[in-house]
Amino acid sequence: MIIDNINNDIARLMKENDKVNLTTLKMAKNAIQTEKINQNKELTNDDVIAVLRKFIKQKKDDIEEYSKFNKDDVVKALKNEVELISSYLPEELSIDDINLGLDEIFADIKPESIKDMGKLMAAANEKFGVNADKALVSKLIKERLS
Repeated sequence: MIIDNINNDIARLMKENDKVNLTTLKMAKNAIQTEKINQNKELTNDDVIAVLRKFIKQKKDDIEEYSKFNKDDVVKALKNEVELISSYLPEELSIDDINLGLDEIFADIKPESIKDMGKLMAAANEKFGVNADKALVSKLIKERLS
């Protein structure tokens, strides 16, 4: 499981005295622990993936903000954090793969208007799980409904 890999790497980084990567992994582990407490249950691997994707999204938003103010050193550090955490995640589906899945979903549901967005997103979440960027899926569905 991903959390086991993170815990093993935290132990390894402590021995190697790699404070930068250690801090990043501890922040990610903290986000996982917080979600575990919020849900009041053990997290599945898919839950951990969702938490880490959210963590990465927050870091990417930070990169965007710091870039506006030319804080290149902070941007570089944040990019390294995103890269490190991304290494624990399975590869996301490509746009082509998502579109193929959406073709099937649209064939099954036969949406008539934007009012069917909820049904489409529910079907997409079931089909793709944590392997697709939900914002991208939503955007592609809206484009098809327009």
